[in-house]
Amino acid sequence: MATDGYGADIPDGLPAPSAYPRSSRYHDVPVAVHTEPDGRQTPYLRRRLLPDPARLGTLTEHTVSVGDRPDLLAYHYLGSAEQWWQIADANPVTDPRELTGTPGRRLRIALPEGVPGAANG
Repeated sequence: MATDGYGADIPDGLPAPSAYPRSSRYHDVPVAVHTEPDGRQTPYLRRRLLPDPARLGTLTEHTVSVGDRPDLLAYHYLGSAEQWWQIADANPVTDPRELTGTPGRRLRIALPEGVPGAANG
């Protein structure tokens, strides 16, 4: 029997529930456990790989202006400031400051991978 990373037992064959909400970029990232030589176990998240931007449905584009911030753009276009990571994934950057650091930069605003409803490209 496995544990969920918080000490709770999970029946064999069932996936561990995510500690992150569905809106989090870490929701579908599996939890692994590192076992020390003395038997202590430390849960950790496996590496999250950036999706292929070509597989993301484009909603629109945005030209960066002075004062723009990733969280404010996410709120404006996606309805939640916490979804800034979707804009980062679509452009693709790992540091959100890169998104709005250069006025005039064109940003692609996209849906997460696998979400239908917008044309790709």
